[in-house]
Amino acid sequence: MIGGKHPAFIVRARYFARFHKMPNLKDPQDLNEKILYLKLYSDTSKWTDLADKYEVRKYVEKLGLGDTLVKLYGVWDNIGDIEFDSLPNSLIFKANNGDGTGTNKIVRDLKNANKSELKKLFKIWLSRKNIGDESGDPHYKSIPPKIIAEELLSFSENIEAINDYKIWCINGKPRYIFVCQDRDPQKTGISIMNYDTNWNPHPETLIFSSDYKKADLISKPKNMDKMLEIATKLSAEFPIVRVDLYNIDGKIYFGELTFTSMGGYMPYFTKEFLLELGKEAIIS
Repeated sequence: MIGGKHPAFIVRARYFARFHKMPNLKDPQDLNEKILYLKLYSDTSKWTDLADKYEVRKYVEKLGLGDTLVKLYGVWDNIGDIEFDSLPNSLIFKANNGDGTGTNKIVRDLKNANKSELKKLFKIWLSRKNIGDESGDPHYKSIPPKIIAEELLSFSENIEAINDYKIWCINGKPRYIFVCQDRDPQKTGISIMNYDTNWNPHPETLIFSSDYKKADLISKPKNMDKMLEIATKLSAEFPIVRVDLYNIDGKIYFGELTFTSMGGYMPYFTKEFLLELGKEAIIS
């Protein structure tokens, strides 16, 4: 159950603000509603470890997928323990409980970076101890905040992100690959496309806008079967989870497991698509 005084009210209010209608939580049907139902009324204790960007590494290794993990340089819950001089010059810092709201920091030249500014940012990250209350996401609220440093995956300095393959898994089976491309450093939009597991594009499942632009089609990764195999292993225990992977020059990297994509208020899928995946998901 979610902490806080009125979790169901928060969920309904946020849903209504986005969709101008109330969610059906008594008999949830579509994907958004079933995500909301699960986070309100199911046991989400395991989500806490798996949404933690540090603790989830143990789960990935347990499943024999340790070779997909990005190299870890350090983890800290005290800023004073960070020895910047011992870290690589190019890396990425993350909040382990980050929920996609500015909790990643790419540093390409740590030697000449402003360490005081970094410490101020990390202090903010470590203070985020009750983020689940506002979003209605119980698993984020329960994650003890930490700072982690990882290898910065190789890509052009002219962009701020690589292709993000978000594999929607229902009842432990990969169903669609939601690809995010061309993330804008100025946060003015992202390009998206949805593919089935045979790599047929399905733009009709998406609602495009200034925030979510229609992406150009890209080639199917040569090792897509391996990506789907990894997603199947990682999602086996859950009725609904999104497995995020990267694929750089044929090397597959684990990104994260997402149980409440956009909190269960996703605006970029059509009603028909949300209903299709929602009806497939078996929840109790």
